[in-house]
Amino acid sequence: MPHPLLSQSDIDAFQRDGVVLVKGLFKNHVETLRKGIERNMAEPSEYAAENLKPGEGGRFFDDYCNWTRIPEFEEVIRTSPAAEVAADLMRSKTVQMFHDHVLVKEPGTSKPTPWHQDGPYYFVEGQQAVSFWSPLDQVREAALRCVAGSHLWPKPVLPTRWLAETSFYPNEDDYMSVPDPDAEGMDIREYAMEPGDAVAFNYMTLHGARGNTSTTRRRAFSLRLVGDDARYVERPGRTSPPFPGHDMSPGQRLREDWFPTLLDRRAV
Repeated sequence: MPHPLLSQSDIDAFQRDGVVLVKGLFKNHVETLRKGIERNMAEPSEYAAENLKPGEGGRFFDDYCNWTRIPEFEEVIRTSPAAEVAADLMRSKTVQMFHDHVLVKEPGTSKPTPWHQDGPYYFVEGQQAVSFWSPLDQVREAALRCVAGSHLWPKPVLPTRWLAETSFYPNEDDYMSVPDPDAEGMDIREYAMEPGDAVAFNYMTLHGARGNTSTTRRRAFSLRLVGDDARYVERPGRTSPPFPGHDMSPGQRLREDWFPTLLDRRAV
Protein backbone atom coordinates (compact mmCIF):
# COMPACT_ATOMS: atom_id res chain seq x y z
CA MET A 1 0.00 0.00 0.00
CA PRO A 2 1.27 3.50 -0.74
CA HIS A 3 2.13 5.87 2.07
CA PRO A 4 -1.02 7.67 3.38
CA LEU A 5 0.18 10.91 1.77
CA LEU A 6 0.04 9.22 -1.64
CA SER A 7 -2.46 7.41 -3.83
CA GLN A 8 -1.63 4.89 -6.52
CA SER A 9 -2.58 7.53 -9.07
CA ASP A 10 0.09 9.83 -7.59
CA ILE A 11 2.72 7.14 -8.09
CA ASP A 12 1.53 6.47 -11.64
CA ALA A 13 1.57 10.21 -12.38
CA PHE A 14 5.10 10.57 -11.06
CA GLN A 15 6.28 7.75 -13.29
CA ARG A 16 4.43 9.12 -16.34
CA ASP A 17 4.88 12.88 -15.90
CA GLY A 18 7.99 13.11 -13.75
CA VAL A 19 6.23 15.44 -11.32
CA VAL A 20 3.47 15.31 -8.70
CA LEU A 21 2.34 17.43 -5.74
CA VAL A 22 2.59 15.83 -2.28
CA LYS A 23 0.41 17.77 0.12
CA GLY A 24 1.73 18.14 3.65
CA LEU A 25 4.97 16.17 3.26
CA PHE A 26 6.84 18.43 5.70
CA LYS A 27 3.84 20.06 7.40
CA ASN A 28 4.98 18.90 10.85
CA HIS A 29 8.51 20.20 10.24
CA VAL A 30 7.98 23.70 8.86
CA GLU A 31 9.26 25.58 11.90
CA THR A 32 12.28 23.31 12.19
CA LEU A 33 13.16 23.91 8.55
CA ARG A 34 12.68 27.65 8.92
CA LYS A 35 15.15 27.63 11.82
CA GLY A 36 17.56 25.58 9.72
CA ILE A 37 17.37 28.03 6.84
CA GLU A 38 18.03 30.98 9.14
CA ARG A 39 21.07 29.15 10.51
CA ASN A 40 22.17 28.33 6.94
CA MET A 41 21.90 31.95 5.80
CA ALA A 42 23.76 33.19 8.87
CA GLU A 43 26.45 30.53 8.46
CA PRO A 44 26.67 29.81 4.71
CA SER A 45 28.90 27.09 3.33
CA GLU A 46 31.57 27.41 0.65
CA TYR A 47 28.89 26.51 -1.92
CA ALA A 48 26.54 29.38 -1.04
CA ALA A 49 25.70 31.71 -3.91
CA GLU A 50 23.96 35.00 -4.54
CA ASN A 51 22.26 34.58 -7.90
CA LEU A 52 21.65 38.14 -9.02
CA LYS A 53 23.63 40.37 -11.34
CA PRO A 54 24.47 43.96 -10.31
CA GLY A 55 21.39 46.13 -10.51
CA GLU A 56 18.89 43.28 -10.19
CA GLY A 57 16.55 43.88 -7.25
CA GLY A 58 15.92 41.66 -4.27
CA ARG A 59 18.02 38.71 -3.13
CA PHE A 60 18.25 35.15 -4.47
CA PHE A 61 20.31 33.01 -2.09
CA ASP A 62 21.04 29.32 -2.43
CA ASP A 63 23.28 26.82 -0.68
CA TYR A 64 23.54 23.04 -0.57
CA CYS A 65 25.09 20.02 1.17
CA ASN A 66 24.58 21.34 4.70
CA TRP A 67 22.56 18.61 6.36
CA THR A 68 25.53 17.15 8.27
CA ARG A 69 26.31 20.52 9.92
CA ILE A 70 22.82 21.96 10.37
CA PRO A 71 20.99 19.78 12.91
CA GLU A 72 17.53 21.02 11.92
CA PHE A 73 18.00 19.66 8.40
CA GLU A 74 19.24 16.29 9.60
CA GLU A 75 16.33 15.99 12.04
CA VAL A 76 13.80 16.53 9.25
CA ILE A 77 15.59 14.19 6.86
CA ARG A 78 15.66 11.44 9.49
CA THR A 79 12.18 11.88 10.99
CA SER A 80 9.89 13.11 8.20
CA PRO A 81 8.03 10.69 5.89
CA ALA A 82 10.16 11.86 2.92
CA ALA A 83 12.11 8.61 2.53
CA GLU A 84 8.99 6.45 2.61
CA VAL A 85 7.20 8.68 0.11
CA ALA A 86 10.31 8.70 -2.09
CA ALA A 87 10.49 4.90 -2.09
CA ASP A 88 6.88 4.66 -3.23
CA LEU A 89 7.23 7.30 -5.94
CA MET A 90 10.48 5.85 -7.29
CA ARG A 91 9.25 2.26 -6.94
CA SER A 92 12.49 1.54 -5.13
CA LYS A 93 13.30 -0.72 -2.22
CA THR A 94 16.12 1.53 -1.01
CA VAL A 95 16.40 5.27 -0.53
CA GLN A 96 19.77 6.97 -0.22
CA MET A 97 20.48 10.55 0.76
CA PHE A 98 22.05 12.62 -2.01
CA HIS A 99 21.94 16.23 -0.87
CA ASP A 100 19.89 19.07 0.56
CA HIS A 101 19.40 22.46 -1.10
CA VAL A 102 18.09 25.77 0.22
CA LEU A 103 16.74 28.49 -2.11
CA VAL A 104 15.51 31.83 -0.78
CA LYS A 105 13.96 34.61 -2.85
CA GLU A 106 13.35 37.73 -0.84
CA PRO A 107 10.44 40.06 -1.71
CA GLY A 108 10.98 42.02 -4.89
CA THR A 109 13.28 39.43 -6.50
CA SER A 110 11.98 39.48 -10.05
CA LYS A 111 14.62 37.13 -11.45
CA PRO A 112 13.22 33.68 -12.30
CA THR A 113 15.14 30.47 -11.69
CA PRO A 114 16.34 29.41 -15.18
CA TRP A 115 14.85 26.34 -16.86
CA HIS A 116 17.10 23.33 -16.27
CA GLN A 117 17.31 19.65 -15.45
CA ASP A 118 19.21 18.70 -12.30
CA GLY A 119 20.53 15.38 -13.61
CA PRO A 120 23.20 16.72 -15.99
CA TYR A 121 24.83 18.68 -13.15
CA TYR A 122 25.07 15.58 -10.96
CA PHE A 123 27.52 12.67 -10.97
CA VAL A 124 24.69 10.19 -10.51
CA GLU A 125 22.55 8.49 -13.14
CA GLY A 126 19.48 6.31 -12.78
CA GLN A 127 15.75 6.50 -13.32
CA GLN A 128 14.99 6.07 -9.62
CA ALA A 129 15.59 9.57 -8.32
CA VAL A 130 13.40 12.21 -6.73
CA SER A 131 13.68 15.81 -5.58
CA PHE A 132 11.27 17.31 -3.07
CA TRP A 133 10.87 21.11 -3.35
CA SER A 134 9.00 22.43 -0.34
CA PRO A 135 8.13 26.09 0.33
CA LEU A 136 8.15 27.27 3.92
CA ASP A 137 5.92 30.21 3.02
CA GLN A 138 2.60 30.24 1.21
CA VAL A 139 3.30 30.22 -2.52
CA ARG A 140 1.02 31.81 -5.09
CA GLU A 141 3.38 33.89 -7.24
CA ALA A 142 6.85 32.34 -6.87
CA ALA A 143 6.10 28.71 -7.55
CA LEU A 144 8.22 25.91 -8.95
CA ARG A 145 7.29 25.05 -12.55
CA CYS A 146 7.90 21.61 -14.09
CA VAL A 147 7.47 20.38 -17.66
CA ALA A 148 5.50 17.13 -17.60
CA GLY A 149 7.15 14.24 -19.43
CA SER A 150 10.51 15.97 -19.87
CA HIS A 151 12.24 13.28 -17.77
CA LEU A 152 11.65 10.93 -20.72
CA TRP A 153 13.21 13.15 -23.40
CA PRO A 154 15.82 11.24 -25.46
CA LYS A 155 18.52 13.88 -24.96
CA PRO A 156 19.39 15.87 -21.82
CA VAL A 157 19.13 19.64 -21.68
CA LEU A 158 22.36 21.65 -21.71
CA PRO A 159 23.44 22.50 -18.15
CA THR A 160 24.48 26.14 -17.83
CA ARG A 161 25.91 28.45 -15.20
CA TRP A 162 23.03 30.56 -13.92
CA LEU A 163 24.84 33.88 -13.77
CA ALA A 164 27.33 33.57 -16.63
CA GLU A 165 24.80 31.72 -18.82
CA THR A 166 27.62 29.59 -20.24
CA SER A 167 27.81 25.82 -20.70
CA PHE A 168 28.71 23.88 -17.56
CA TYR A 169 30.73 21.30 -19.54
CA PRO A 170 32.77 21.39 -22.77
CA ASN A 171 30.70 18.74 -24.63
CA GLU A 172 27.76 20.93 -25.69
CA ASP A 173 26.86 18.68 -28.64
CA ASP A 174 25.76 15.95 -26.23
CA TYR A 175 22.84 18.11 -25.07
CA MET A 176 19.78 19.81 -26.47
CA SER A 177 19.46 23.57 -26.17
CA VAL A 178 17.50 24.92 -23.21
CA PRO A 179 13.91 25.26 -24.48
CA ASP A 180 11.40 28.01 -23.78
CA PRO A 181 8.47 26.00 -22.40
CA ASP A 182 6.08 28.96 -22.34
CA ALA A 183 6.75 29.96 -25.93
CA GLU A 184 6.73 26.34 -27.12
CA GLY A 185 3.42 25.48 -25.47
CA MET A 186 4.76 22.71 -23.23
CA ASP A 187 2.72 21.09 -20.47
CA ILE A 188 3.88 23.10 -17.45
CA ARG A 189 2.75 21.95 -14.00
CA GLU A 190 2.59 24.64 -11.34
CA TYR A 191 0.83 24.48 -8.00
CA ALA A 192 -0.51 26.83 -5.35
CA MET A 193 1.22 25.55 -2.21
CA GLU A 194 1.04 25.83 1.55
CA PRO A 195 4.08 25.67 3.83
CA GLY A 196 5.22 22.05 4.05
CA ASP A 197 3.67 20.91 0.77
CA ALA A 198 6.20 19.48 -1.68
CA VAL A 199 6.57 19.13 -5.42
CA ALA A 200 8.19 15.77 -6.15
CA PHE A 201 10.04 15.59 -9.45
CA ASN A 202 12.54 13.36 -11.23
CA TYR A 203 16.14 14.56 -11.62
CA MET A 204 15.60 14.76 -15.39
CA THR A 205 12.39 16.80 -15.22
CA LEU A 206 12.87 20.25 -16.73
CA HIS A 207 11.97 22.88 -14.15
CA GLY A 208 12.37 26.51 -13.17
CA ALA A 209 10.68 28.97 -10.86
CA ARG A 210 9.10 32.38 -11.10
CA GLY A 211 10.62 35.43 -9.52
CA ASN A 212 9.20 36.63 -6.23
CA THR A 213 7.39 39.90 -6.89
CA SER A 214 5.25 39.50 -3.77
CA THR A 215 5.74 41.30 -0.47
CA THR A 216 6.65 38.13 1.43
CA ARG A 217 9.68 35.85 1.45
CA ARG A 218 9.84 32.61 -0.49
CA ARG A 219 11.98 30.15 1.40
CA ALA A 220 12.26 26.67 -0.07
CA PHE A 221 13.92 23.50 1.18
CA SER A 222 14.83 20.82 -1.35
CA LEU A 223 15.76 17.25 -0.58
CA ARG A 224 17.43 15.08 -3.24
CA LEU A 225 17.18 11.29 -2.88
CA VAL A 226 18.14 8.30 -5.02
CA GLY A 227 16.94 4.72 -5.34
CA ASP A 228 18.04 1.22 -6.33
CA ASP A 229 19.43 1.95 -9.79
CA ALA A 230 21.43 5.10 -8.96
CA ARG A 231 25.08 4.79 -9.95
CA TYR A 232 28.09 7.07 -10.05
CA VAL A 233 28.93 8.44 -13.51
CA GLU A 234 31.88 10.56 -14.58
CA ARG A 235 31.19 13.94 -16.16
CA PRO A 236 33.57 15.95 -18.36
CA GLY A 237 34.13 18.53 -15.64
CA ARG A 238 33.38 19.55 -12.07
CA THR A 239 29.86 18.52 -11.07
CA SER A 240 27.43 20.44 -8.90
CA PRO A 241 27.56 19.52 -6.07
CA PRO A 242 31.21 18.47 -6.56
CA PHE A 243 31.81 16.28 -3.44
CA PRO A 244 35.61 16.48 -3.80
CA GLY A 245 37.59 13.38 -2.84
CA HIS A 246 34.69 10.94 -3.12
CA ASP A 247 36.92 8.28 -4.78
CA MET A 248 34.02 6.48 -6.48
CA SER A 249 34.35 4.58 -9.75
CA PRO A 250 31.89 4.62 -12.69
CA GLY A 251 29.01 2.21 -12.15
CA GLN A 252 29.44 2.16 -8.36
CA ARG A 253 26.56 2.74 -5.97
CA LEU A 254 27.02 5.93 -4.02
CA ARG A 255 29.25 5.32 -1.02
CA GLU A 256 27.04 4.89 2.04
CA ASP A 257 29.33 6.63 4.49
CA TRP A 258 28.77 9.86 2.53
CA PHE A 259 25.29 9.12 1.18
CA PRO A 260 23.56 7.06 3.88
CA THR A 261 20.66 4.75 3.29
CA LEU A 262 17.55 6.30 4.85
CA LEU A 263 15.22 3.38 4.08
CA ASP A 264 15.78 -0.25 3.15
CA ARG A 265 12.84 -2.51 2.29
CA ARG A 266 14.89 -5.31 0.74
CA ALA A 267 14.33 -7.63 3.70
CA VAL A 268 10.61 -6.88 3.93
